[in-house]
Amino acid sequence: MSYLLRIDASASGDASVSRRVADSCTAAWGGDIVRRDLALDPVGHLDAAGITARTTPAHEHSPEQKAAALLQDELVEEFLGAQAYLFAVPLYNYSMPSVFKAWLDQIMIVGRTIGTAGRAPSAGRPAVVVSARGGGYGPGAPQHGKDFLVPALRTMLGDPNLMSLDVRPITPELTYAPTVESLRHLLPQHRASLEEAHAQARRQAAEITAVVAAGRSGLTGAR
Repeated sequence: MSYLLRIDASASGDASVSRRVADSCTAAWGGDIVRRDLALDPVGHLDAAGITARTTPAHEHSPEQKAAALLQDELVEEFLGAQAYLFAVPLYNYSMPSVFKAWLDQIMIVGRTIGTAGRAPSAGRPAVVVSARGGGYGPGAPQHGKDFLVPALRTMLGDPNLMSLDVRPITPELTYAPTVESLRHLLPQHRASLEEAHAQARRQAAEITAVVAAGRSGLTGAR
């Protein structure tokens, strides 16, 4: 059965803007959803056992390699079983939360999620990335050019030689404006950015639902 795989990475719980915008997407989604909350249930960082388990025959696995392989199998099967993805990944210190990077390291495996000859198994599948950030990172903003999250995910998730997903970022900005005095004058821009982010999330859900449905019918139309 196909589904939308939602991965949450924010440590802020219900206060997370990334989660709330992602909620708008799932509320408008027209199918099944599988959700993994890495803040509540983080996966372990990739270690030596996990790396060597990938190239060691299964019958030669140590107990540590067996455990590492079981985790990777679970995560990879969950990833490949989805037809679309929703990643709620806030910008932390100019990059991604470590729990999300740990998850990526566990599933990015050559020959399984990364193609060795031809396209990856997930090629072309839509992936919405909701990445809230406390300041402004657009052209003309003081932090412009310092977002090292969305460009990194465009490469790791979207590069044709890697996982080849159709990455669709949504970036609500200035989330510190309601609480940081020096940013209060930017509240109108924050509210406008947030409103647009929720609208984008709903539009993406509707569009991707239609694309997935068309794919099931053998039709074309995915961008």
